[in-house]
Amino acid sequence: SSGINAEWPLRPGSVIPVRRGYWGNKIGMPHTVPCKVTGKCGSVLVRLVPAPRGTGLVSAPVPKKLLNMAGFEDCYTCATGQTATLGNFAKATFAAIAATYAYLTPDMWSPTVFTNSPYQEYTDYLAKPFVKQPKKEVKY
Repeated sequence: SSGINAEWPLRPGSVIPVRRGYWGNKIGMPHTVPCKVTGKCGSVLVRLVPAPRGTGLVSAPVPKKLLNMAGFEDCYTCATGQTATLGNFAKATFAAIAATYAYLTPDMWSPTVFTNSPYQEYTDYLAKPFVKQPKKEVKY
């Protein structure tokens, strides 16, 4: 079991994109998590909360090391569950960091191209009065 836990950061899927954001105004480089995110592994649930610039990483040593490696400068953390299980604690933190890229925010939206509604597109046709055509008798 300890061999598996020692290898988990070396797996190919362990390199993930990390999105950083701002706490208040968008001044300078991004420094914290973009929004509140959570990660869970086993009974451990880790929540990362954006923090003001200059706060630092307010967390236990295990998440602090992972958050530092991910490039976050300021972040509050909240953890519940059996955090003494360091493998699960680290994996839950990793899952929370991975969740920063899972959120789709308005700055990531593609531009919307609006088209006319059918009412606007076929206004001329709809403006004509409807005249009921007489039925043609078909003789066999």
